[in-house]
Amino acid sequence: MQKICVIGGSRYFGKLLVQRLQAAGHQVTVINRGSMPPPTGVEHLVVDRNDEAALNAALGSATFDAVIDQICYTPVQAAIAARAFSGRTRRYVMTSTIEVYDPATAALATVPRGTPVPEETVDPDTWLVAMDLPWHDTAYLQAHYAEGKRQAEAVFTQHRGFDFAAVRSAHVLGGGAAEFTGRLAHYVERITRGKEIAVHAEALPTVFVHYQELADLLGWAATATDATGPVNACSDGPLDVYELGAVISAQAGREPVYRRVAAGEPASPFSFDRHYALSTARAKSLGFSFSHATDWLPGAVAEALDATAATAATAA
Repeated sequence: MQKICVIGGSRYFGKLLVQRLQAAGHQVTVINRGSMPPPTGVEHLVVDRNDEAALNAALGSATFDAVIDQICYTPVQAAIAARAFSGRTRRYVMTSTIEVYDPATAALATVPRGTPVPEETVDPDTWLVAMDLPWHDTAYLQAHYAEGKRQAEAVFTQHRGFDFAAVRSAHVLGGGAAEFTGRLAHYVERITRGKEIAVHAEALPTVFVHYQELADLLGWAATATDATGPVNACSDGPLDVYELGAVISAQAGREPVYRRVAAGEPASPFSFDRHYALSTARAKSLGFSFSHATDWLPGAVAEALDATAATAATAA
């Protein structure tokens, strides 16, 4: 049994993570602002993680074997957490994102087209941090999501107050209505209703991960490995937007209607004109095995179809 603190943990794969850690026999503490109570038996500290004094007061003398941070988006948040948990934990795991590799948001090392992107492409140990940017401004943060994650990783890495790992997650799918981003639902709704989907003429592949698999990997990163640094997380089998559409079409019984966009024009969520696949060689070498996307994607699509139908029935 380990003492695990989860920051966030109130929805989607974070909620599942808490449930699975508890089921595995760990002593779990959840820190969030109280929007949803955790399962019975899980300690709940209701506090805003952005308020350093309140966070320290809520923690009191508590110590943990590991912390899993689900909701760190900026270097400011990372710096507060780094100070608050120094001396309280031996290990810190941050949920990061595939977006840190987005070449549209940063000048990154060149990776040959078609080559899965390895972790060293973005090195948080050397990434520059700018605390004086308007990270507290919601609009600014939304527009600079990828850079916020890169700099948050950098703060924790360069802090060196505990062992730190960043799980760089692919696009998360599954769970039907629980998948709050609505990106899979976007495709399901448009295909079932015969609406146009904006895509690139030469759409390049990206990678996905099932929400249950991501919860398992985060638990593994906190409790079953001592590895530090960034770790990519995605199911095997990159897919482009046309292949995703084909899986949905097969279950919906309708052919997708695509509208090809010009270069530089906005497209639908999973249509990319740049290579966006991750290498998982590091995670596999450390002992974590991934599923293949085709193992679970049909089930995720079925859940999304059911959720879309239920929403339509309620609206009617």
